[in-house]
Amino acid sequence: MRILLVEDDSLLGDGLRAGLAQSGFRVDWVPDGVAADLALTTESFAAVVLDWNLPRRDGLSLLQRLRERRDATPVLMLTARDALDDRVAGLDAGADDYLVKPVAIAELAARLRALTRRAAGRSDPLLRHGALQLDPAARSARLGDAPLELSLREFDLLALLLAQPGRPLSREQIENALYGWGEEVESNAVEVHVHHLRKKLGPDWIKTLRGVGYLLDPARAEGSP
Repeated sequence: MRILLVEDDSLLGDGLRAGLAQSGFRVDWVPDGVAADLALTTESFAAVVLDWNLPRRDGLSLLQRLRERRDATPVLMLTARDALDDRVAGLDAGADDYLVKPVAIAELAARLRALTRRAAGRSDPLLRHGALQLDPAARSARLGDAPLELSLREFDLLALLLAQPGRPLSREQIENALYGWGEEVESNAVEVHVHHLRKKLGPDWIKTLRGVGYLLDPARAEGSP
């Protein structure tokens, strides 16, 4: 899951990025509101962790710009401003959640999972498709009664497909979700990940729509392994 972190404190930003990465998130980090606005107009993120007091453009005005252009990306405001009026202002400006610093990484990660789950219209914390089940919090997967041993990228790709089981995803969409800034992406990386998943799940679980992308086999939703 790819997250945009907007935080001007370099020590805190580095700690948040490392902590969220250990929880399975891909984190792109920018230190000011203008850079964040550019990132949000040119790329897609599952969620945004947004500080309020930022150089060049403050977090509240950035959030308002985001909502004015009808961008529904979930936003969690993470700030030292703990007054009731500030929390109300942030939520009323379009924030989906509000946390006061300092924060435990485990709670921040759980709140991000909840935000993206609600944004996708899901209430179940587990991702399911027939006999296939993923637990994003535990980073575990099962096919029927058998556990699946997946690499980091394989897990993230499968979670991406499970989150939108009826919608094909293009290679570009998958690359954008799996890889952050500065990460080298081989031209056939997605195809390699799909190939490895098919070896572990079975050849028919992931369908290729030529010229469109990949999706989970709808027939598997009935529960057959």
